Parts: sequence; structure tokens; C-alpha cells
Amino acid sequence: TQLVQFFENIASWQRTVILLSGLVLFWSIEGILPFRRLPRTRYRHAWLNLFFHATTVVINFAFAGLILVASDFARHAEIGLLQWVTLPLLAQIVVSILLLDLVGAWLVHYVEHKVRWMWKFHLVHHSDTHIDVTSSLRHHPGESVFRALFTTMAVLLAGAPMWAVMLYQGLSALFSQFNHAHIRLPVAAEKVLGLVFVTPGLHHVHHHYTQPYTDANYGNIFSIWDRLFGTMLYLPQDQIVYGLDTHPHAHEHNTMAGLLRAPFQSYRAPTSGSHRPETIE
Repeated sequence: TQLVQFFENIASWQRTVILLSGLVLFWSIEGILPFRRLPRTRYRHAWLNLFFHATTVVINFAFAGLILVASDFARHAEIGLLQWVTLPLLAQIVVSILLLDLVGAWLVHYVEHKVRWMWKFHLVHHSDTHIDVTSSLRHHPGESVFRALFTTMAVLLAGAPMWAVMLYQGLSALFSQFNHAHIRLPVAAEKVLGLVFVTPGLHHVHHHYTQPYTDANYGNIFSIWDRLFGTMLYLPQDQIVYGLDTHPHAHEHNTMAGLLRAPFQSYRAPTSGSHRPETIE
């Protein structure tokens, strides 16, 4: 009940603290225990990703009203699963997070990989050749619109109250930071946590530069969706090469101008790994 009350009345500064706390925590762990040597351009890389996060904040602010309206509409019109069945509070929390994660994270991610014009926005995220906690912030403003719309759809399908949406968005941000973090979990922890949740070892596979790995492991919080829909693949972290074979040149994936232009260029088909991305050390 206290958790519900907190997220029912959560202030913008409190949401900011949650986001920044996760960034600082995982950035610090990466600096102490990275699973690979950190590049000398780590800070420049972070500022580029933070720029794209600033655009995401603007988009999310613009769509916050739409999501609030959708939640109020679902409650008053009795639309959505939580409005049709009576569940204990804990079950409401679990069901809300599951449905919001399925539609607002997994499904939109899957669609972005299958619809070419949407992929051209999403590739800004995938073109990063050094995955770390700041990579979780690297989304083109166009992609932020897609995700806001799918989140709105998820709210209507779930009939989720606003406190559940706020709780989900906080958890989603923290899990995204966690599974992008440049760390390696102990083998036992990776196996046990990976049965239910998305770990760095699972999500980094999704950032390998070639298919079929690029088109696998779409989950953000829960790994169960990829297991359920047959989109789970494994690859040892030591064998992962970050980036995209379609955008291998540094001026395409490591400059603000190149990344902003990417969605408006012609679609590029995968090259079966013949173009290994250039990395900036």
C-alpha cells in the first residue's frame, strides 16, 4: 500500500533521482569492475548518449498527458484487464508490470526490428559500438514517439492506474540501465536471474553487430517473453562485437550529425558480418 501511495504521488524530481541513482550506480560499477577494458573516449561517448536522452525527456514530457488521459479513461470506462477482474493489490502490481513490459517494451521493440522505416530510427540505438549504462539512453526522438504510443496502448489494454504506470516506468528505466551496463555477472547469478529477468549477458547479445543476434533477446525487464515467443539466443559476452554491420563507419555511428541523419537515409540490408564496425578508442 505504501508503494502504491508513493508512486501515486511521485514528483518529477523523485523520478529524476531514481534515474540518476541508477546511472551513477552502474557507471561506478563499470569503472571498478568492467568486463572489458573501457575506451579512452568513455566520457565523450556518454555525452553523445546523454544528448539523445535529452530529446527523449522532451518527447516523454509531451506524451505524459496522453498516458494520463488513457489511464483515467480506462478507469472511468472500465476498459482493460485490471478493470474487468478483481485482484489483490500485489497481483495488480504484478499483472500491470507484466502487461506494460510486454506491450510497452517487448512488442514495440520487436515491431521496430520488423518494420523497416521504424528500424531506421531504432538503429541509432543499435549502432553504438561500446555498450554501457549510457547506451540505455541512446534513442532517436522518433523512436521515443513509438515507445510512448505503445505504452499508451499498453495502459489501455491493462487498464492500468497511473501509480502502476509510474512504478513500471521506474523499474523499466532501472532494468534498462542494468542490462546495458558494461559488467559481467557471476555465472551462477547470470543463469538464475536470466530465467526470469533480462541480464547484461542476455541483452548484450542483442547488440552483436550481425543477425540473427540483432533480431533476438528483445526483452527489457522480463526474459520470459523471448522464451515464450522463441526469440531467445545465446552468445558468450567475450564473442560479442557491438554495433551494426550496416553502419560500420565512425562518422555514421559516433557523431551527432550522422546519427540524426540515419533514419532519413535509404534502408540498408544486413551484410552477413562482412563489415565490422569501426571502434573509437
